[in-house]
Amino acid sequence: MANKGPAYGMSRDVQSKIEKKYDDELEERLVEWIVAQCGAAVGRPERGRLGFQVWLKNGIVLSRLVNSLYPDGSKPVKIPDTPPTMVFKQMEQIAQFLKAAEDYGVGKTDVFQTVDLFEAKDMAAVQRTLMALGSLAITKNDGHYHGDPNWFMKKAQEHKREFTESQLKEGKNVIGLQMGSNKGASQAGMSYGRPRQIIS
Repeated sequence: MANKGPAYGMSRDVQSKIEKKYDDELEERLVEWIVAQCGAAVGRPERGRLGFQVWLKNGIVLSRLVNSLYPDGSKPVKIPDTPPTMVFKQMEQIAQFLKAAEDYGVGKTDVFQTVDLFEAKDMAAVQRTLMALGSLAITKNDGHYHGDPNWFMKKAQEHKREFTESQLKEGKNVIGLQMGSNKGASQAGMSYGRPRQIIS
């Protein structure tokens, strides 16, 4: 990790806008869910963005979280016996969590970058990823989600409709309302005015 000095000008403005997106209430809900999902052994962070970042930074809590959403025989992330202390090992652990989250169904647009968490560049993105993961866990409804179901929104699911051949043929004869109506349409009363005068 490179040494970074203070940000000035536009960089500072951009960073402050990113930091304003962080939601303290959402942090509380996410901490409650992670503790309910993984058990009290994961502990609790200090309140605030920095405490939340330090709690998740080594990737162990995140790995336990994603593993808890799978059945006992198939855990996607290997968790070391002792938490990693070396920077690249911690970042590798976060990367494994991100891959497992994508495999679980979290969209690429909802997945944060490793530096967003590790260097606290965009903790709001970390919150978005955890929200997407929670929403998927509730939507799957496979018995592995623990906690209050009202903490996350259930994702919309596909609702396929089947039409018979005769229903499809009937639909071809109907003029949809968005097309307007052709009843009573005529050109009666239309006038084109006087013919154009050409003076030579």
